[in-house]
Amino acid sequence: MHLYKTLKANILVDDSKSYLINEEWDVLINRKNLFAHLSSFKKELNEMAEAEFKKYLQDILAPISKQEVWAAGVTYIRSRDARMEESKNAGGGDFYQKVYEAERPELFFKALPHRVVGHQQQVNIRKDSKWDVPEPELTLFINSFGEIQAYTIGNDMSSRSIEGENPLYLPQAKSYERSAALGPCLLILENPISKETNIHLQIKRNNQEVFAGTIQLNRMKRELTELAGFLYRECDFPSGCFLMTGTGVVPPDNFTLQVNDEVNITIDGIGTLTNVVGVKQ
Repeated sequence: MHLYKTLKANILVDDSKSYLINEEWDVLINRKNLFAHLSSFKKELNEMAEAEFKKYLQDILAPISKQEVWAAGVTYIRSRDARMEESKNAGGGDFYQKVYEAERPELFFKALPHRVVGHQQQVNIRKDSKWDVPEPELTLFINSFGEIQAYTIGNDMSSRSIEGENPLYLPQAKSYERSAALGPCLLILENPISKETNIHLQIKRNNQEVFAGTIQLNRMKRELTELAGFLYRECDFPSGCFLMTGTGVVPPDNFTLQVNDEVNITIDGIGTLTNVVGVKQ
């Protein structure tokens, strides 16, 4: 089932039927066994008409309220190789090989809610960066008890030229206005998401495809529960937390995003997250 957050209400979609839920977002999603709750709860709701459903979806929002967004790095070998290449001149290339092989994953803070955008909204590239890419990532919603309850699509916008200068510049390369996108919805499953899930990235410029790539979740070195466990090891998240799980689709080193590029990230079972590239005004 899919859960959408819109400007006026929350919408549950299951078995091609949609239901309006007038409940505060954080109360709705931050609970144990979200799938069972929604399965039971929908029996009390009236089905929406298709026209009403489409009207609400015109004002779709990122599926986030009070949650922080964190991210994991170097969870795919392609990401490891890209980070080593961008940092080799700064002497930091070996750091990423060590992280890839280590027991402890790389986890970093990505964004507060006000810096996160949703489907069809603008993401930014930094004006002081010359090499910028989107990073398509399966993103977990983890409740306040540390349990993975839902999945969404994440776009971890990254300034590779800044991180490449020195790995210690990671926060500036990753965290800035509109540096993260989530959406278009939460996918709530009874069982963990399949490792055969495909993650696809497409970038269009002037309506022409300039990059496309696909990877399966089974290429990730880390387990999703492992990443969640490390994040919650010493942190509390009263409203839950979103965790981007890393990327295995990286454009070539001679590619950089430009203003007005369109970024489309599709993940099986969730849908497509679309964002247009801009800069902070």
